[in-house]
Amino acid sequence: MADKPQSGELFGIPYNFERPSVGRLLSSYWQPGKGMLVKKPFGIGYTLNLANWRSWIVLVVAGVMLYQERGSAGGAEAAEESEPVEVVVDDD
Repeated sequence: MADKPQSGELFGIPYNFERPSVGRLLSSYWQPGKGMLVKKPFGIGYTLNLANWRSWIVLVVAGVMLYQERGSAGGAEAAEESEPVEVVVDDD
């Protein structure tokens, strides 16, 4: 029986199921001169290239959005609990 390939592409999407090493992990996330997205060191698809400045912008924007979501969720719940609710029933 033929062994299945551990890495390659399927429908244009890269995959790699070889056992990752520390060197391969570090070199895959830091590739100067490459684009914003690079092949993942393990698994299916792409990941951010931390040597590209655009990747850092994506991380900062995602962090700000997460901070705003967590901050606004606590404030909205506290405001809803403290204010009374008026219920109007219309009898026809």
